[in-house]
Formats: sequence, C-alpha cells, structure tokens
Amino acid sequence: MAELLFRIGRFAARRHWTVIGAWLGVLAVTVVTYVSFAGALSTNITLPDTPTTRVSAQLERDFEAAGGGNGTIVAETSDGSAFTETQQRELTALLDRIADVDDVSDVADPFATQEQLDSSAKRVADGQQQLEDGLAQLDGAQAQVDAGREAIADQRAQAREDGTLRSIRAQLAEAEQQLDEGQAEIDRQRERIEQESAPLEVGVVLSDLSAGYRTVSQDGSAAVANVTFTVPINEITAEVKAEIEDLVADADIDGVELHPSQEIAQTVPSILGPGEIAGVVIAAIALFVVLGTVLGAALPLVTALLGVGVASLASLSFSGLVEFVSVTPVLGVMLGLAVGIDYSLFIINRHRRQLMQGADPHDSVGLANGTSGNAVVFAGITVIVALLALNVTGVGFLGLMGTVGAVAVLVAILMAVTLTPAVLGLVGPRILRKRERARLAAGDEAPDDAAITERDRPMTTRHALTVLALGIVALLVLAAPATQMRLGLPDGSTQPEDSAGFLAHEVQADKFGEGFNGPLLVVADLPAPVAEDDVLAQQAAIGQAIDDVGGIVAVVPIGASRDADALAFQVIPAYWPSSEATGRLVDELRDLTPSIAGGEATLGVAGNASAGIDISDKLSDVLPVYLALVVGLSMLILVVVFRSILVPLTATLGFVLSLLATFGGITAIFQLGFLSDLFGVHAPGPVLSFLPIIATGILFGLAMDYQLFLVSGMREAYAHGAPARVAVQHGLNAGRAVVTAAAIIMISVFAGFIFSHDATIKPIGFGLAFGVLLDAFVVRMVLIPAAMHLLGEHAWWLPRWLDRILPDVDVEGAKLERSHPVHTAPTHDTMHP
Repeated sequence: MAELLFRIGRFAARRHWTVIGAWLGVLAVTVVTYVSFAGALSTNITLPDTPTTRVSAQLERDFEAAGGGNGTIVAETSDGSAFTETQQRELTALLDRIADVDDVSDVADPFATQEQLDSSAKRVADGQQQLEDGLAQLDGAQAQVDAGREAIADQRAQAREDGTLRSIRAQLAEAEQQLDEGQAEIDRQRERIEQESAPLEVGVVLSDLSAGYRTVSQDGSAAVANVTFTVPINEITAEVKAEIEDLVADADIDGVELHPSQEIAQTVPSILGPGEIAGVVIAAIALFVVLGTVLGAALPLVTALLGVGVASLASLSFSGLVEFVSVTPVLGVMLGLAVGIDYSLFIINRHRRQLMQGADPHDSVGLANGTSGNAVVFAGITVIVALLALNVTGVGFLGLMGTVGAVAVLVAILMAVTLTPAVLGLVGPRILRKRERARLAAGDEAPDDAAITERDRPMTTRHALTVLALGIVALLVLAAPATQMRLGLPDGSTQPEDSAGFLAHEVQADKFGEGFNGPLLVVADLPAPVAEDDVLAQQAAIGQAIDDVGGIVAVVPIGASRDADALAFQVIPAYWPSSEATGRLVDELRDLTPSIAGGEATLGVAGNASAGIDISDKLSDVLPVYLALVVGLSMLILVVVFRSILVPLTATLGFVLSLLATFGGITAIFQLGFLSDLFGVHAPGPVLSFLPIIATGILFGLAMDYQLFLVSGMREAYAHGAPARVAVQHGLNAGRAVVTAAAIIMISVFAGFIFSHDATIKPIGFGLAFGVLLDAFVVRMVLIPAAMHLLGEHAWWLPRWLDRILPDVDVEGAKLERSHPVHTAPTHDTMHP
C-alpha cells in the first residue's frame, strides 16, 4: 500500500493539472446528477418495525380516515381575549382553504368541534337530569301509592273494629283497584326509564372520559385545528407543507396569531450557518499556526470543501430514490469537513518536514503520501467501518446516515491521497515560509526529527501512575451524569424559540395542557367482533379502564375498525410527551388487558412518546451487536497495523472511558440543564435517542485515527531500535503538535454545529466535539502514553504464530523510507528508561 501511494503521490505531483481537472470533472458530474435526480429531504424520522409503527399501520389499514398523518394549526388572539365572531369566520375560511390542499383529507373547524362537544355534553347532562327528575317523580308517585295502601289498611282495620267493614268493602276495593293501576303505571314507567338509563349511563361515562378534551381554550383565546392528511406524516411532501405554511402566512387575520405545529412547519436545517462558518474559520487559524502560510492553511480547507461538495452532491443524487432525513447530509458535511482537513494536514505537514530536510519536491510528495497517506488510509478505514456498521441496527435512517458519512470519509481519503499531492506539486516550495525557503537555499537543512534526542527522555513510572489514575478518575467523574440518561425523540419544545413549531407547542401547553402536544393513539383489539348496538358500551368499558390507569386528561373514542374487531381511542396524557410519567403511562397501557363481554382486550399504543420508547428499546437491543462488530473489526485492523495485542486493547479501553465521559457531558447539558443557557438549550429533556449509537460509531473511528497517528510514531521509533519507553516519549513529541492541531480543527468544525437551530444537529455537534476533546487531549495524549510507559516492552508483544500470519502493512512507511530515502538515516542514543 505504501509503495502504491508513493507512486500515486508522485504522479499527482507531476501531473497536477490532470488530477485537479479530474476532480473538478467529478464535481461537475455530481452537480448534474444532483440537479437531475435529487428529491426533497424529509423532516420526519421513519421508525423501523416497532409496536408504534404496527399500531399506526393498523389504524391506516382498518380504520376509516384514521391512518393518515396529523398536524395542527394553533391560533391565539394577540391580546388574550376571546375570539370575536369576525375572527372566527376568517379563521374558518382559512381552514377551508387549507382543506383544499393536495394530500389534506380534512381540517376540523375548532369552533364547530367545540360547539359539538359542548352540545353533546349538555345533551348528556340534560338527559341525566331528566332521568333523575323522572325517577324522582316515580319515587314520589310510589310514595303516594304506598301511603294510599297504608290508608286503606288503616280504614279496613278501623271498620272491622266498628263493624262497618261490610258497608265500605266495595269502596275499599275500588280504591285498591286504583292503587293497583297506579302501581302498574309506575312499574311501566320505571321499566321504561331503566331501559333508557343503560345507554344514558354509557353516554355519561363517555362524556366524563372526554370532558377534558377541548379544541377551544376555556377562556376562548386559543383554538387548535387538527389537519388530517391522506398519507402518513413521513410521506407528506415539502411542497404540501410549504403550501400550507404560505396560506397561514398570507391569512393576516387581524388580532390573531397563527402557528403551524412542527409536523407542518418543521424546516430542513441549514448545512452551513454562522456557527458552522465560525468553526471553519477557527480551523483555518489552527492550520495557519501549524503550517505558517496562508497558502498552506488554505490547501486543506479547499480540498476538504471540494470533497464535501462531491460527497454531498453524490449522496443527495439518490434522495429521489431513497428517503433522506434532513440531518443525514449535515452529518456527512460534519465528517467530510473534519476528516478532510485533518487528513490533508497530515500529508502536508509530513511533506513540509521533508522539504526542510532537503528532499526533492516530487519525491517528497510521494514519500509523504506513502507514509502519512498510508496512515490516513488505515485511519479512514476504521472510521468507515464504524459508520457502515450502523446498518446492522436495522434502523433505516441510521443506516443511511452511516452510509452517507462513510461516503464523505471515503471521498476525504481519496482527496487526501490524490488531490493534496497534486496541489502540493502545483504550489511547489511555496508551501514553506519565506524564511524556511531562504534557509534551505542557503544549505541550512532542518535536523532529522526521527533522531532520538535528550527531549525524548521518558517519564518516570511514578508520574505515569499518577497521570493514569488522575485521568481515569476525572473521566469517571464526568461520566457520572450518564447514569441518569433518558432517551427520546425531539418534539416542539426543542425547536427554536422563534419557530412556529415551538410557538404552537407553547400555546397548547399553556392554554390546553402539556399532554395536548403529544396525544396517544390507543387501539384495543377485541376477542371477537362487536355488534353495532354494543359499540358504545364497549368503548365506555375500555375507555374507563384506560382512564383508571391515571395520569390522563381525556380519553376520546375515535371509532371501530371496519371489521368491528378493534376500537381506537385518542388519549391525552397529563404530562408532556417526553416526560418520564408519559413513558410509564405508555408501558402501563400496553400491559393493560381490560375485561369486556366475551373476554379481554389487548391494547397497542402509538404517538410521539411511544415512538421514543420503541426506538430507544430497538437501539438498546442492537447496541451490543453493533459494538461487537465495530470494536472487533477495528481491533483486527489495529492488530495488523501495530502488530501488537495490548496496544489495540488499551486504545479501546481508553475510548470506552472517553465515550462514557462524553455521554455524561451530553446528559448534564441537554437533559439536566447544566450550562444549558451557554449552549442555547432552552428546553432540557431526554437525550436524542439515536445520539449514543451515532456518537459511539463516529467517535470510535476518530479515536482510532489519533491513536494511529500518535502510536505509529512510537512504533516507528521502537522499530528503529529505540527502547520501548523512549519510543513512547519520542512518538508523543513527534506527533503531539500536528495531532493537537488536527484535534482542534475537528473540534472546531463539530462545535460550529452546536449553535445550529435544529434540535437534532445541536446535540450531535456537541457530542462529537466534546468526545474528540476528551479522547484526543486526555486519552490519546495523556492516558495512552502513561499506559504504554508502564507496559514497556510488553506493549509490543505479539504471539509468534500470529506474527507469522499477519500481513506487514508497514503503516509507518519505514520500508518505503529505506527504499526512497530523502535524508540520512537516524541514529539513536543509548538513552534508556
């Protein structure tokens, strides 16, 4: 590989315009394919086969007009007063226009719906009152009959004593006949009332269950119109959403503010906003400090940006065939920029060092490509493996994110080993500072930095033990908040504070209740189809059982399935969708089996809360498999690269510590609210459900990057005869500056995304930036050198049988340097630890 890369590098340097033109041609092709085939990005996360998606599919399949997606238009008066009749008419007219939009099946008029709810409740209340009045009248009549019978009995007894019974017997019989007729009428009326009371009691139960549901707030100042689509929410096109938003924006109802919910108004995040640009600027400053020239600093940025353009356009060309979640290309941009700049930097830095040692420019480019470029290839492979392994999760959008990220890294590698040498060949010695070129022209070559010197004296064992212990303790302290981590999906509360989605969420929470932002859909599968006359009774029985679980504001029946073997309900929780209480409610409802006539019903639940639970459970199940695959393959790569067992093992253990500490930082800021204002987190809540697995894959790959670039220098020194502990310090000294710059660049690029307005991008940007910070500066530059010092010669132990069968990849390019020397071979002191 090293020899091949050497030839590629030298060819690119000599035929630089050919290589540059080829890449510009590739960019042009991707532009054409993007314009020709790209589709719209989705703002909705599609879940795999989960209990939530199965319930949603059942609603779509078996229930009339219940399987389409739903959104809301939230309206409120500007002054907090009740809607006027004029405002109501104008709002209703707007909703009628929205109902005519393609893919919209219905838009409920909140005022008409609330009037129906109130009228229905009033009818039930009036009927109950009439029933109670009728029963009271019957009780009064019954009392009169009973009193009459007692009076007749008394008259009969008195007449018997007086001896006049015979004379009044006919009169008493007639009176008894009248009482019997009255009793018969009372019994008939009571039977009629009892017959009427059964459905009325059902109506009372259903009315009580749904009493908390409203479409107009109690004070009349806010209204919620439910928009029902003909297709699932993830299939609604951006054009449909944009048309609805335009209608809302153009409505201009005097004194009324309108807010589409996030299902309608959620926007695609920008790929390069102010924060991202600031991150690139910081990266440019770091490049200038390391490379010393504006030209040198510009080269990695140009190659990285070109690589991002090629990778992004090529990936998005398939968005017309495959559904792309909006965050997918942003992740590709993050990784493409970060690794593209870093990989180019490593090659340029090596080339500069060799030029200052008197190397021929073209040979130096080839040698830098065959040594540092070789390390870039193997480092990039570990990142690609970690990203592609996301496909084993079985979660479609995660697998696609990993694939797009892997494409971005692959393009960055190809750019680094082809375009970077071409550009270096084009700029020639101008990659050096003026004074460096002057010294070189005067014959003052730089000293061989591969030589062991006094500064490579190893640390003491006591220092190594102290550093190792303190570093581990510090990371464990940072990891402590991770024990409280909860996972979930973003909702309206996490949207930017000035966005329509956030405002819609806040109005509903304030005027109606937190749970209205995340209603649950509950489907009860019955043991047998229910007769039409018994549907209401079954709804009341199951609805009451649901309500008895607690933590519920309202249970609203939706209807029966086409085959009458299932009933659907809308359940309004008492708490917001991502709360622990709502999560417990979902679990309790799924475990509930209400007893009804004919057996027991089983319940399924859909909604934002249940979706968050399901995706978290799904990822928790596949995480061990994912980790085993990623760590296993990467460990194999590292064993081949370093020809050691303990070096890859310590590298992996160090990564586990930095990863746990990263999770702790994410939990503290985004869930617990620590320093939330600093990072623009206005609504702390559960951690993004797929962030841990995304961060695990990406950070593992990047951690192994820095492990490879630092430890390969240690191995190179050890292979050239330096004592093991001296080699550790030499490799650290040789690689510290460039790895520090590379880490700062990567942190800067990722940190730029922390200030994105998108609630999905922000925590990913922070997690990656914080993870690289901890892993590069704490684990790779502090803990790993200390651990390798303590291991000494044992760090490079490899069983003989394994040594014989492993290929020699020569990642450091030592053989290449011997066959293509650019300076005198290094000599070593007799320095020992």
